[in-house]
Amino acid sequence: MKRIIGDRMVVEADLFVDTHDRVTAVLRHRNASTEKWEETPMEALPNDRWRASFPLESLGRYRYTVAGWVDPFLTWCREFEKWVTAREEVLLELQVGLGLVEAAARRADAEPAGVAPGPGRLPRDPAAELRRWADRLRSWADDESLAEDPSPLLGPDGPTRGELARLMAHFPDRSRESRYARELEVVVDRERAGFSAWYEFFPRSTAPDPDRHGTFDDARRMLPYIREMGFDVIYLPPIHPVGRTNRKGRNNARTAEPGDPGSPWAIGAKEGGHKSIDPRLGTLEDFRRFREAAEAEGMEVALDIAFQCSPDHPYVEEHPEWFRTRPDGTIRYAENPPKKYEDIYPIDFETETWPELWAELKSVFAYWAEEGVRVFRVDNPHTKPLPFWEWTIRELKEEHPDLIFLSEAFTRPKMMYRLAKVGFTQSYTYFAWRNTKRELLSYLEEVARPPVSEHFRPNLWPNTPDILTEFLQNGGRPAFMQRFVLAATLSSNYGVYGPAFELLEAAPRSPGSEEYLNSEKYELRQWDIEREDSLRHFIGRVNRIRREQPAFHTNETLHFHAMDNDQILAYSKTAANDGTAVLTVVNLDPHHVQTGWVHLDLAELGIEPDQSFQVHDLLGGGRYFWEGSANFVRLEPWESPAQIFRIVTEHRTERDFDYFF
Repeated sequence: MKRIIGDRMVVEADLFVDTHDRVTAVLRHRNASTEKWEETPMEALPNDRWRASFPLESLGRYRYTVAGWVDPFLTWCREFEKWVTAREEVLLELQVGLGLVEAAARRADAEPAGVAPGPGRLPRDPAAELRRWADRLRSWADDESLAEDPSPLLGPDGPTRGELARLMAHFPDRSRESRYARELEVVVDRERAGFSAWYEFFPRSTAPDPDRHGTFDDARRMLPYIREMGFDVIYLPPIHPVGRTNRKGRNNARTAEPGDPGSPWAIGAKEGGHKSIDPRLGTLEDFRRFREAAEAEGMEVALDIAFQCSPDHPYVEEHPEWFRTRPDGTIRYAENPPKKYEDIYPIDFETETWPELWAELKSVFAYWAEEGVRVFRVDNPHTKPLPFWEWTIRELKEEHPDLIFLSEAFTRPKMMYRLAKVGFTQSYTYFAWRNTKRELLSYLEEVARPPVSEHFRPNLWPNTPDILTEFLQNGGRPAFMQRFVLAATLSSNYGVYGPAFELLEAAPRSPGSEEYLNSEKYELRQWDIEREDSLRHFIGRVNRIRREQPAFHTNETLHFHAMDNDQILAYSKTAANDGTAVLTVVNLDPHHVQTGWVHLDLAELGIEPDQSFQVHDLLGGGRYFWEGSANFVRLEPWESPAQIFRIVTEHRTERDFDYFF
């Protein structure tokens, strides 16, 4: 389970008993860093359902479980009121109640005040107060007049109402308590784990001279540009020395030409491995300056961690046992038939010396965490053992609970979800290949709703250095705008690979390929970020909108609305704090104008059926009065394929209307 600091953890459970006795239940919870349990009374809901919650006030892990018991006093209260109404057995039942109160007084003598859960504040000496109630019950049990007219016992000062019931709740008889057999965990992350905008770029392509390898100092000049677009996480591909043996050439050629920089994912050379920096980028001190400059701009740096090695990596010579060999004695390079990656050796996680290997790989994260890095994008984690990730992430977050791990696993859904369960904070998704209304609706309803959303935080990317979809290749500028709006508004976490994205890079290496022509993975590129057709200003507007509208900061309230045109997708989100709603309408056709009627689920938006309301297109600037559920939209792809409406009803404050006028 995953939550964000400041959330409340809501827990429900089914509790029932095989008699007519009354049941009491508590939610037991504690911060995993302490041994002391706290208990919160659970509220009874219909059909044997119970609910309680507790605040998540610090980063890290919390543990929780549920306990319940047959409550003799509550059972007696219900039965006693029936006897009083029937005017039978009243004095005898008062004696039964007397015994229960005397037992509670003995428990109060033995327990520190307030150990057991119960509402309200306790008196200074609860045991003495319980004994006073016992005396009162004894007196009532001896009062024959109450046998004739017991109705005063049902008043606010009676034994089943008010003070005694509250006091008894603090010292219940838990001798027949049962507990849920497991202690469950919830991981509490910082705010950026739940709301973030990622921007990936290659520092080596930032030099003003096209013939020179870029440095961290060159890359620092990109920071204001990225900040102005509204991103808050800067993700860098591997920054380590690149191997020379079997180095890849341009466009993934098997042989490199002189001067080809090689793939950053072929990690390791004589200059060092995963804890070293490619000297062409600069020094460790240069990296520190880059990271500090990014933080000064309100952004943080995410590093790529790819556990694989070039043939030149120091691990190959120092620990050959960490790699698998073929029958001829050579180390097996990476392959995904028919693809071959001769510049990479995969690591054997099941080597006989796995404890030493696992400890070393965990230390890679720890090294960069000590350098101030708190966000990691992990390459292909599904090709490594799940127990390794579970152990590594748990150990690292014990030391640094603010760490964020993004899983780059384009694999089977159940494996992706399992990686999230073992510890990954966010996860790549299939979003890049979901294009039609049906595909998008089905997929987002899966990942943004329980049970998947309880542990899996989707991070939507319309492109990556590895993924140039057919839709982007053929859809032109409108396709890039459409996919950006969808990524940024459907999910509270998203990212793009730039400047390729905002500069509309769409040429594939070959027909049918998702590889970029002249891919940055294999060569240095020059990007004209001041180009007039750039999407930088459009991206900046969308990011500003999602920052200013709290509804976009969560996925919990994502709700799809009906449209009479399958080329238009309409969905809303609602802010948890004040109920303000935003409605996004996107044209899924990059080539044609699309129109239609959006049929709003008014109840979801908190709007009465006969109520008129205002909508303000935060992206285009238009203001409209709508009434009823059916409202008309027109979307021209080249102008803007989307509208993002803030909904204002008559129930909003004057400040809401000032936002428009």
